[in-house]
Amino acid sequence: MPKVILPDGKILELPAGATAADAIGQIGKRLLAASLAAEIDGKQVDLNAKLPESCKFKAFTFSVPEGKAVFWHSSAHILAQAVVRLYPEAKPTIGPALDDGFYYDFAGLPALTPDDLVKIEAEMQKIVNENQPAVRKEVSKADAKKLFAGNKFKLELIEEIPEGECSVYYSGEKWCDLCRGPHVPATGVVKALKLTKVSSAYWRADATKESLQRIYGVSYPEKKMLDDYLKLLEEAEKRDHRKLGQQLGLFTFHEWSPGSAYFLPKGTIIVNELLAYLRAEYVKRGYQEVVTPQLYNKALWEQSGHWSFYQENMFLLKVDDQDYSLKPMNCPSHCLLYNMSAHSYRDLPLRIADFCQLHRNEVRGALGGMTRVRKFCMDDSHIFCAPEQIEKELQGMLDFARFVYADTFKLEYKAKLSTRPEKYMGEIAQWDEAEKHLEAALKKNGIAYEINAGDGAFYGPKIDFHIKDALGRSWQLATIQVDFQMPTRFKCEYEGADGKKHTTVMLHRAILGSIERFMGVITEHYAGKFPVWLSPVQVELMAVSDPYNEFTEELAQKMREAGIRAEANCKQETIGAKIRNAQLEYIPYMLVIGEKEKESGKLAVRTRDGAVEESVPLEKFIEKIKEELRTRKV
Repeated sequence: MPKVILPDGKILELPAGATAADAIGQIGKRLLAASLAAEIDGKQVDLNAKLPESCKFKAFTFSVPEGKAVFWHSSAHILAQAVVRLYPEAKPTIGPALDDGFYYDFAGLPALTPDDLVKIEAEMQKIVNENQPAVRKEVSKADAKKLFAGNKFKLELIEEIPEGECSVYYSGEKWCDLCRGPHVPATGVVKALKLTKVSSAYWRADATKESLQRIYGVSYPEKKMLDDYLKLLEEAEKRDHRKLGQQLGLFTFHEWSPGSAYFLPKGTIIVNELLAYLRAEYVKRGYQEVVTPQLYNKALWEQSGHWSFYQENMFLLKVDDQDYSLKPMNCPSHCLLYNMSAHSYRDLPLRIADFCQLHRNEVRGALGGMTRVRKFCMDDSHIFCAPEQIEKELQGMLDFARFVYADTFKLEYKAKLSTRPEKYMGEIAQWDEAEKHLEAALKKNGIAYEINAGDGAFYGPKIDFHIKDALGRSWQLATIQVDFQMPTRFKCEYEGADGKKHTTVMLHRAILGSIERFMGVITEHYAGKFPVWLSPVQVELMAVSDPYNEFTEELAQKMREAGIRAEANCKQETIGAKIRNAQLEYIPYMLVIGEKEKESGKLAVRTRDGAVEESVPLEKFIEKIKEELRTRKV
């Protein structure tokens, strides 16, 4: 009789031949109705999978990430089936789940329009209504090649599957797709779906390979969930940083320099405020800021390993008949800087900060506003330390991240620990040690985290911080990495207390991450209504008519002298128009200046949300703003 060990330690005994669904049914009928797949001894399986004699077991519903992944991947298969029904010449390639839906890539499709998506969506709904069961079948690679003989993309994938691990899923009219599963039990589990957009893509994300069409969608087990999601999309559209950036005069782009932002005067103010904020913290936390070159001979990248592991993401050019590259990251150049002088254990830790512009050759089709760019600035830092200092330095970095995200911006965040990838430098023992340091630091600080297996950098594991914005969306921003490889390759050494040479450890750290990406994220998070300390214009003073222009300018100058970004609006416009324009620019405070204000010296203070406070003394108002700036109130 199979014995099933549940996550809470409870043991279930089931009859021979019992399935995962039987185990869930014994736990409870409600859980069985909501379950989409299960996990047996760490392997995800369909609900009809047979139970072994003894196993650890858990069920997945849509409420957990694993359940969502199964649901959305199954929905991607429904999309592929619908597309092939409507376009028999189409060649499905891959269709993974995303964090908030799914996509499927196709070759052989005509250029799709929004009307085509409506037709495909309707065909998907037919497949859902047919409630087709998902039937898994394990096949040999030879049989799989016969099934997909006309699809070169599937054949390429089949070649990469180890013998004995090939499986397909059947549903409906002998439709099948290559997949390791699991799947939801039947298509009828999907109660609501929506195709959201179509875009271009490359096979295997390689611009030298075939161009494909990518169809995105989302689906839910309840219609209300889809309705809520569509409302969220509508709100996200209003907050789109690309639109707000233009509307508020923050940043823009030009087609002759794709993926490179122009920061306009108002956007530059925000960037400078962020950098000043960080620089003030650097002084408190013992960092030394440097400015380093952007262009380096390939010898640097060969020594660091980037020439072998990262070259496709670098901008390469010829200088003096030699190969050079624009800098995609700062770490190798900081190793050069470290080695320009001798160091003893008394000099460590050495914390180097650098706001140098970086360039990465992202695929043009992947560029997206400020969140995916080619030219960017990071609040980058590298700490050279002795092994026994790692724990304390990691503690300081986690404290820094907490100060920025929780204390200053009041943003929720969670961590992911990314471990050794398939292609890596160095010895496994070093990687294991680095991963243990990061995991221990997370545990000591009580930070919840997930393991992101195989997603570390080629030189070391890392903690990535994912920030939740006002709409509940997750953005990867901050990162902390432990690196034994780079200092070894560059021979970054120090003289220890024993008089011998030792190799340093290098800790990589970015808190805001890419300033461009952070700007895009907070523009959407605040919907353009930045906190006062970040607002390009903090106070607008509006003269009622020309006789009050001079007094309005005088008041604005007093505020500027107090460190407040104040503007005097003395244009030939009605006061109503001035107020409307200031509200459209989301200026935090608006002051109407007329006869009463000039005589009394007191102000009527209007906020961008419409609240009005009368008879506020000028000095009291100035002190209020200064206090908001001092505390960085959000």
